[in-house]
Amino acid sequence: MLYKEWKPFYDEIKDYLDLNFEKDECAASLLDSILNGKLSQIKEIENLIKNKEVFIFGAGPSLEEKISIHKQKIRNAVNLVADGATSALLKNNIKPDIIVTDLDGHIPDQKNANENGSILVIHAHGDNIDALKKYVKDFRGHIVGTTQIDPATFKNLYNFGGFTDGDRAVFIADHFDAKKIFLIGFDFKGEIGKYSFPEKKDKNIKLRKLKWCETLIKEIMEHNKNIEFL
Repeated sequence: MLYKEWKPFYDEIKDYLDLNFEKDECAASLLDSILNGKLSQIKEIENLIKNKEVFIFGAGPSLEEKISIHKQKIRNAVNLVADGATSALLKNNIKPDIIVTDLDGHIPDQKNANENGSILVIHAHGDNIDALKKYVKDFRGHIVGTTQIDPATFKNLYNFGGFTDGDRAVFIADHFDAKKIFLIGFDFKGEIGKYSFPEKKDKNIKLRKLKWCETLIKEIMEHNKNIEFL
């Protein structure tokens, strides 16, 4: 998705959740500066995804059960993981290919995966400025930076669309022309899974964000019929 297509969604979400554009801009500038001089892995992401079967993992309550059911298929596919779901895959001895994160999952697991070859797609927004300052410099593997505002003003950031880690992963897979996209652990029934680490979050805000995750995924599914919930 191009930014001009994403912007109407961002404007609506910004109003709905009372997001601070200036803080989003500050976070993006910070991440852009930290990543300055680092080699982008966008081409590698494209090579991983294009014309491949891709599994995308949300951090909903059904995550572990669905991993157990589909484990063999998962091992033979490309795996994109939304933030905290990284811990569930590592627990099952599955290395994520790409981790889409705003750094509110279990950071030691993300560092471990990154050092062992997982590409981190780190997102900057107004609420994670402290986490960007604290953690990004310590990752040793490949990193790609994203923003939810116009990426044209930055040297090292991209915007493929998407708001939460889960739907951003779907936008990425769609953008790079995955052959088939399977969604695991995407639950929209008002429950928060343990791999979302709910003890660290405001439940009401989390549920409001999940509604947007559902809305945005349904938007993608309107034009991409190769997306399936498992």
